[in-house]
Amino acid sequence: MAIQLNHTIVAARDKNASAAFLSEILGLPAPTVLGHFVAVQVGDTSLDYVTSDNEITQQHYAFLVSEAEFDEIFERIRERRLTYWSDPFRREQGAVNTWDDGRGCYFDDPSGHLLEIITRPYGSGGTTASNPHPLIAPKLKTSEPEGAENAG
Repeated sequence: MAIQLNHTIVAARDKNASAAFLSEILGLPAPTVLGHFVAVQVGDTSLDYVTSDNEITQQHYAFLVSEAEFDEIFERIRERRLTYWSDPFRREQGAVNTWDDGRGCYFDDPSGHLLEIITRPYGSGGTTASNPHPLIAPKLKTSEPEGAENAG
């Protein structure tokens, strides 16, 4: 059996509000109650929300979506007038990135977790993409070492 991520626990100020937000914004089925968790099924993995009275440590959750799904989700982001950014450092507000020749944006959930929707996995455009992901270093130019033309 291949190893798969089955679920992860997400701390929230209000588990019901955070789970509902995620399922609504991504257009997923309504959350289900599992004991003291409220779970949102995302493909084969569930995000199991639990209310915490402690300080919430921000986490980052990235969702790979189709171009059509991106349009639908992005429309819901705009309808809710959520602040969004093109980058994880929140420097370019109100913009969408085109890394790897796809589209992506970042936005906060009600507990302050940073959510991301992307249409291409990081690095999938390689170094030949018109807009390579900034984490992917450009190919080094190959050249002959100095003096190689006179060698031999």
